[in-house]
Amino acid sequence: MPLMPVGRMTTRGSASPFKLKAWNTIFKDKDHGWSPLLWVIYLGFFFVDPVLSHAGLRIWLLDTAGAVAFLILYFGLFMVECPLALLHIGGMVVLGVLYQPINGGACTFFIYAAAMLPFSVETQTTAFLGLAAIGAIGAVEGLLLHVSGWTLFYSALFPVIIGAGNTFFAERNRMNRKLRKASEEIEHLAKVAERERIARDLHDVLGHTLSVITLKSELAGKLIDRDPKRAGKEIREVEEISRQALSDVRDAIRGYRSKGLAAELAQAKCTLETAGVAVHCDASTNMKLPAMHEGVLTMAVREAVTNVVRHAQAHACSLRLEQQNGSCRLEIEDDGRGGSPGEGNGLRGMRERVEMLGGTLTRDSHAGTRLTITLPLKEVTPKIEGSVN
Repeated sequence: MPLMPVGRMTTRGSASPFKLKAWNTIFKDKDHGWSPLLWVIYLGFFFVDPVLSHAGLRIWLLDTAGAVAFLILYFGLFMVECPLALLHIGGMVVLGVLYQPINGGACTFFIYAAAMLPFSVETQTTAFLGLAAIGAIGAVEGLLLHVSGWTLFYSALFPVIIGAGNTFFAERNRMNRKLRKASEEIEHLAKVAERERIARDLHDVLGHTLSVITLKSELAGKLIDRDPKRAGKEIREVEEISRQALSDVRDAIRGYRSKGLAAELAQAKCTLETAGVAVHCDASTNMKLPAMHEGVLTMAVREAVTNVVRHAQAHACSLRLEQQNGSCRLEIEDDGRGGSPGEGNGLRGMRERVEMLGGTLTRDSHAGTRLTITLPLKEVTPKIEGSVN
């Protein structure tokens, strides 16, 4: 008798024990597939005794009724949405007890019950206790009926041997189901993290770019009458920025980073000056940063400068990037009106990126706004929020 994984069986459940599964899913189960159609062939041993003994019509009718009852119990384990597995297995044992007096092949029912039991319980201990009970029932009945030694072996000992072997495969199936569940959960968390990343990046990319476009469009509108040449230059820059924004959006969706931190600092200086903000930039452009660190700092500069232009009403802004004590430190400070202690989507996304790399982000908005980000220069494995250890 081969191993018989019977899938995700439970002894009780909220679903009806009579509700059938969809036909197109029954034989797609990852644990057993089409195997139940092969295992049922072993039922043929039940009919060896009546064939060899030239049984009469009455015995054949009784044996046929027993086989039909067994098939209902057997396929019910695979076809019912939430089967009462122990009840099905108990029914097989009862069939063995009822048919043993008239058909020596009734030991087949004991063997099926023992083979399926390990896959229908949650622990090996429970499986061994159930196997012991099946073996004891077969042994007691065999001794009472004074059956032959071989019949007693196949009724009492052989089912226990088969069941004991299947406990290993049942435990492996349970572990595989846990691994599949964990894999599905990790995949779900990865999808959620990717959606959050795209949302943060799109917010930062579009927020910054639209602010620059608005500034340059307003400037062009003011210059169109008195300095048409410069107004045309501003409009051409708006066109270039719009094209670059489209490329940045595509890069954000693909997960790539585009220009690098040095280019972003230069762009930030240009944006602030366009908005009429005096800029002091003190940045170590020769600092060697891991790619992920550079990407996070690049997006932080973009978001911070966008907030200065949009909300700060500042006249001056300083940007500093330095290395100290094995960490890189980015500080962006303006002399604007400060802000509320609450965090918007942009600042929250910035903090999440920084903390994923083991860094810290602080904001002081009492006199203007000072944003300080510190990141360790060593490579850090990013944390996935909500992951299960």
